[in-house]
Amino acid sequence: MAKFAYIAVDAAGKETRGTIEAPNQAQAVAKIRSQNLFPTAIGMTGGDSSGGGSKAAAPTAGGKKAGTKKAGLSMEIKLPKFMRGKVKQKDLTTLTRQLATLVDAGLPLLRGLHVLQRQTPNPALKEALTGMCDAVEGGSTFSESLQNFPKIFNNLYVNMVRAGEAGGVLEVVLNRLAEFAEKAEKIKNKVKGAMVYPIVVLCAAVGITTFLLYAVIPKFKDIFDDLLEGKELPAVTLFVMNASEFVKNNAPLVAGIIVGIIILFNLFAKMKTGAFILDTVKLHMPVFGTLIRRTAIARMMRTLGTLLASGVPVLQALVIVRDTSGNAVIAKAIQNVHDSVKEGESMTNPLAASKVFPPMVISMVEVGEETGAISDMLTRVADTYDDEVDNAVAGLTSVIEPMMIMLLAVIVGTIVVAMFMPMIKIIEGFGGGAGGGIS
Repeated sequence: MAKFAYIAVDAAGKETRGTIEAPNQAQAVAKIRSQNLFPTAIGMTGGDSSGGGSKAAAPTAGGKKAGTKKAGLSMEIKLPKFMRGKVKQKDLTTLTRQLATLVDAGLPLLRGLHVLQRQTPNPALKEALTGMCDAVEGGSTFSESLQNFPKIFNNLYVNMVRAGEAGGVLEVVLNRLAEFAEKAEKIKNKVKGAMVYPIVVLCAAVGITTFLLYAVIPKFKDIFDDLLEGKELPAVTLFVMNASEFVKNNAPLVAGIIVGIIILFNLFAKMKTGAFILDTVKLHMPVFGTLIRRTAIARMMRTLGTLLASGVPVLQALVIVRDTSGNAVIAKAIQNVHDSVKEGESMTNPLAASKVFPPMVISMVEVGEETGAISDMLTRVADTYDDEVDNAVAGLTSVIEPMMIMLLAVIVGTIVVAMFMPMIKIIEGFGGGAGGGIS
């Protein structure tokens, strides 16, 4: 039997290396897959199990042997797309930071890409790095190689790298990209953290209410029918029982209505007009509107400031910010700014006309244009709004927690009261048993 060295990943994308004995390569691959592993590279390391064959180096992650090319069969196995997983923002930020460090240390770009390709555990990112290495070896620029993977590297990333290449400051741009991604992820995590508690409480409220309406209330209905002998029930009890009966008898219809509403909402949100209406509502919501507005402004200002500081032309930078804003109202405002700058005017007037940006932001942009330090001023605005987002998240959390507790108490309390009001009548009826009837 021959001995094969392999590199494989499991369902979670974790890389594993090892050796296995098999009559041939096909059976070696089958044995590896029987262990719930997915081989990415495999190569024969020796002859039979007694060690009579000549040794060959184990394959690297890219399917190439680390040693000489003499003996041993090497084959790269591509994973199915659903097994490659997605590239998380954290992984991309780490990759950018590491590449910036390598380039800044004097390592050639191509060699740095090979180093990262060998060590990254993410299958999708590993495949992208392999393609980028091939493209750069073929004569393409780094920014051109990034364009081959638009799902991983967006326009912001590609254009900043292109500007860094043109200015000979690629390591500076990569560091700025890493810092930008880290701060954006930090804000995103804070907003998500603020939403965890209300979502959990809301799900608990829906779950408890559904259980009570579907399983508990019908039993009380049978009891009341037997003991009250058709006497009129309180209005709140009738309402709860009718709701319970509707949910129990029309569960598929209720589920279908909910799914239909979600689908229609998503379709509406994908329409240009629908997205603009929904984003307008988001910015003016009573509790969450301030947080959403500050987050959107901080993101937009940091993106534009980072692009301008990296040497991206202002009109191109505005197009990138418009396309990556994530909010149709902000995108429209940026488009107006773009048109104004294209005509030789300033950014200030269209920003003020949008009625989205606070006066402080408009004033700081105006000062930045007058002093020629617009990128620094935009970054300062972003830092200020990052702090305001922190304060808004803290305030929102302190307000939402008691509100959600009160909501849960009202829902469950209403159901409990609705069930106990008829019980009081029944108890009073039993207490007046000497009189022979239920009053």
